[in-house]
Amino acid sequence: MIAIVDYGMGNLRSVEKGFERFGFKARVTDNHKELESADKLVLPGVGAFQDAMDGLKQRGLTDTIVDCIKSGKPFLGICLGLQLLFSRSYEDGEHTGLGIIPGEVVRFKFSGNGTNGKLKIPHMGWNNINLRKPDNPLLKNVPDNAFMYFVHSYYVRPEDNRVVATETEYGVRFASMIWDKNIFASQFHPEKSQKYGLAILKNFGDL
Repeated sequence: MIAIVDYGMGNLRSVEKGFERFGFKARVTDNHKELESADKLVLPGVGAFQDAMDGLKQRGLTDTIVDCIKSGKPFLGICLGLQLLFSRSYEDGEHTGLGIIPGEVVRFKFSGNGTNGKLKIPHMGWNNINLRKPDNPLLKNVPDNAFMYFVHSYYVRPEDNRVVATETEYGVRFASMIWDKNIFASQFHPEKSQKYGLAILKNFGDL
C-alpha cells in the first residue's frame, strides 16, 4: 500500500488517482499506524512552507515521516513535499524543515534588466528537465528534456549536489528532482505532467 500523507494541504486526491490509474493501492491518511505499515510513503504539497510544517506538527507526523525515511522505506516528495525535506526555508522569514536533506529553500530573484527581468514569479507551467542521474529508477522511460508541470516561487539548494537527479532552467539552473538512496522528490507535479509525469508515479509504485 502507498500511503499519501494528509496534513491538511495539497492536491492529495489527484496524486491518489495517479497511482490508482496503474492499479496501485493508495490511501490518503494521517494515521500513524497506516503510515508506518505502508510499503511506500508520499508527501505531496502546495502552499506555504511554514503552514505545511505546522500542519505536520499539529498531527504529530514529523517524527513518523523521518522514522519511515530512515527505515529505508521508499519515499516520494512532490513540490512542497520536496522543500519540506530540507534544513530550512526562507519563505516569509526563516523556518526549520524536516532536515533530511542538508540545504535550503530560497526564492527566485530576478534582476530588472535582461532576460531574467521578464521572467514571472511564480514559475508556472511547462518546463523541461535535464537528467543528471539517468540511472534514477523513477526516470525509467523518461527522456532527457522531457517537459513537466511546475508551480512554485521557491526552489531548493542542496549542500551536496550529488543528490540532484534533474535540473531545470528558469533564470537560474535549479534542482528540479533529487534522489538519495530511498528518497525521491520532485519540484514539478508528476500527477499533472501527463505521460512522463505519470511514468514517474508508475516507476515509484513499481519499486
